[in-house]
Amino acid sequence: MVRRVGIKDVALHAGVSAATVSLVLNGRATTRIPATTQDRVRDAAQHLGYAPNTLARGLRTRRTHTIGFLSDRIATTPYAVRMIEAAQDAARENGHLLFLVSTGGDATAEQEAVETLRAHQVDGFVYACMWHRAVTAPPWIPRGTVFLDARPVDGGFAAVVPDDRGGAAAAVQELVDAGHVRIAYLDIDEDPLPLASELRLEGYLDVLTRAGITPDPALHVRGTSDAAGGREAADRLLALPPARRPTALFCFNDRLAMGAYAAARHHGLAVPADLSVVGYDDQQLIAAELDPPLTTVALPHHEMGRWAVEVLLGVRERPADGDGVVLMPCPLIRRESVGPPPAR
Repeated sequence: MVRRVGIKDVALHAGVSAATVSLVLNGRATTRIPATTQDRVRDAAQHLGYAPNTLARGLRTRRTHTIGFLSDRIATTPYAVRMIEAAQDAARENGHLLFLVSTGGDATAEQEAVETLRAHQVDGFVYACMWHRAVTAPPWIPRGTVFLDARPVDGGFAAVVPDDRGGAAAAVQELVDAGHVRIAYLDIDEDPLPLASELRLEGYLDVLTRAGITPDPALHVRGTSDAAGGREAADRLLALPPARRPTALFCFNDRLAMGAYAAARHHGLAVPADLSVVGYDDQQLIAAELDPPLTTVALPHHEMGRWAVEVLLGVRERPADGDGVVLMPCPLIRRESVGPPPAR
C-alpha cells in the first residue's frame, strides 16, 4: 500500500514544526506565523499531495461533513436525476458530500446501510422514496433524519412531499376557468392505490364542488398507469352519449394523457378544439413533445431535494419544532392542450 502523506511529512518538507502545519492548513494561523512561512507550508502540502484525514478529523470534531442519502428505488426513476442533483448541490454548497445508497426497498439492506454510514460518522440522513407515500419509519432510522417524498405515519420527523391535492386543484381549476363543466378524471388502477391517487381525486372534487358542478361518478375512470391504460380509459369516456361525454380530461399522469390523445384521434376529435387535456408530472419527453404540447402539473422534485438537505444541515428551519410535513407546491405548466369547450 502507498503510505499516506501526513502532517509530519509536510512539516519536514517546509522546514517548520508539525504544529505550524496544522495551524496553517486548518485556517487557524495567526499573525505570529509570517505570510511567507504560511505560503511555504501550503506549497509543500500541494507538492506532496497532502490531503487531510477527514475520518480522523471527524472523530475529533464529531462532524465529517458527509450526509447519508437513503432511497428505495429512487435512482431508477425518471425524476431521480432532478431530486439527487438538487440534494447534491445543496450539500456541496454547504461543504458536505452526499453518500447515495439505493436499497431496492430491502429492509435488511437498508439497516446495514444505516449502520455502515453511522460507523463512518455521517452528519445526518435523508430518507427518500420513489413516489409520494406514507411510510412507517424503521426503528434503525436515527432521530433528526429528514424524509423526502415520504410521510412518516407516526410523525416525529421533518418531511417534505408534493402538494398533490393542491396540484390537482390547480389543474381542474384551469379547465373550469376555460368554461368546462363535464370534466373527467383519468385515474390509475393499482392495488394498493398510491397516496397521490387519493389526494388528486380530493383536489378534483374540491374544485368541482366550489364551482357548483355536481361530480358525476361516471366521469371518474381508472386505467393502467401507461399510455395504453390512458387510451382504454379515455375510449370508454368518449364512447358515452354526447350529452354525457366529457369535454375535458384531467389525467393522473402524463402517460395517461398521451393515451388520451390517441383516443381522441381515434374518435375524430382534436385537442383542444374538441377535447381539453391536462396531465400531471411534467414528464420529460412526453409533455412538451405531444402535439399539441400538454398542459400539465410539475412535481417539485428539485425543490424537495434541496429542501431536505438544507433542513438537515440547519440552513432552513425545521417545521413544527423539528416534526411535521411540508407540502411543496406543484406548479401548473401551461402549454396548448386547454381551450374552451366545443359548442354542442
